[in-house]
Amino acid sequence: MHLVAQHPFAYYGALMALEHAILVSLAEKSATGYDLARRFDASIGYFWQASHQQIYKVLGRMERAGWVEFETVPQDGRPDKKVYVLTSAGRDELGAWTSKATPVEYLRSEFAVKLRALPFGNATAIVEDVRTRRRVHEERLAYYAESAARFYPDPDALRPDQMGAWLVLRGGMLAEETALAWCDEILQRLAPEETDR
Repeated sequence: MHLVAQHPFAYYGALMALEHAILVSLAEKSATGYDLARRFDASIGYFWQASHQQIYKVLGRMERAGWVEFETVPQDGRPDKKVYVLTSAGRDELGAWTSKATPVEYLRSEFAVKLRALPFGNATAIVEDVRTRRRVHEERLAYYAESAARFYPDPDALRPDQMGAWLVLRGGMLAEETALAWCDEILQRLAPEETDR
């Protein structure tokens, strides 16, 4: 079974609009709404989640704002598809957004609060929660490592247009490594018989 969980550290405080995540994705490559939704499922969604319905709704808003436009591409035996591209106004907005300082993202973790409740709650269930989280982080790290090996086999030879994506991927890998180390430390403290084997 494929385990899905929140990013190891869920943040609040940064109010990035979904529009900006879509602008970044379209700056990298023009796409249909379906293609964008798949990108969010496969990569962007690990850092900024959005449902397919939200993406289509926001694309309509961005089109009305003049940030994107679409080309209609006929398809045999299927409805025509809309391929969205960034307009100059969309590129200007992306430039303006990247020029603003990003607010500090403060940690907010339900799991951390649950650990604080350890003396008062179900310690066995909390340990099982840690085991589950550890498997998820291990799986996520393996996914990131596979992506790094596939798309960026030589990080020292990155092109300028690859640098941002690589740095985000690297940040994800470091976050997962940290989350794994934290899970291991918790298990060492709470279930040492497992880690001493």
